[in-house]
Parts: sequence; structure tokens; C-alpha cells
Amino acid sequence: MAEKKTTKKATEVKETAAKKSTTTTKKAAVKAVAVAINAENIGFKAGDVYQALAAAEKALSVSEIAKAAKISEEETLLGLGWLFKEGKLLSAEDNKVVLA
Repeated sequence: MAEKKTTKKATEVKETAAKKSTTTTKKAAVKAVAVAINAENIGFKAGDVYQALAAAEKALSVSEIAKAAKISEEETLLGLGWLFKEGKLLSAEDNKVVLA
């Protein structure tokens, strides 16, 4: 019987360790994106978005633009807002954007 108690304790320790490592992994996966909101930075992001759309020569979604421009989706949205305000973009079907 002494062996069974030891086995249970060892199993509990392993389960606790597994829970802790899973929790740690989940916390590490979350990224904090800090976007500087000023006219200069947003203007540069708008340029990145414009260049990505010009290179693609077709309508792209926000995530596709972010990937092509190598910027975050938040920065992409800021750039899109700038370009929409200037009248350089058109809305396409399926939440995609194309150059005007």
C-alpha cells in the first residue's frame, strides 16, 4: 500500500507541473502591440498599406495587407483609415479593399 500512495503523489506532482507549464505557455503566447499614434507614424503605415495593395494589384483583406506589408493589423487599420479619408481606396466585396 505504501507504493500506491507514493505513485498517487508522484502523479499529482506531474499533473500540477503540467498545468503550470500549460499556463505559462498560454501567457507567453499573448503579445502586447504598442502603436504610436501620431500623424507621422500613421502616414508611414498608410504608405506601407498603399505599397502592399499596389504590389498585389487586387483586393486584399486587412489580414492579407498586414502580412504583405509586414505590420500589425492595428497599424494596417490606421493606414487604411488615412487612405480612405484621402479617397485612395475603395471597398470591395467580402471585406476587402482595393486601390481607387
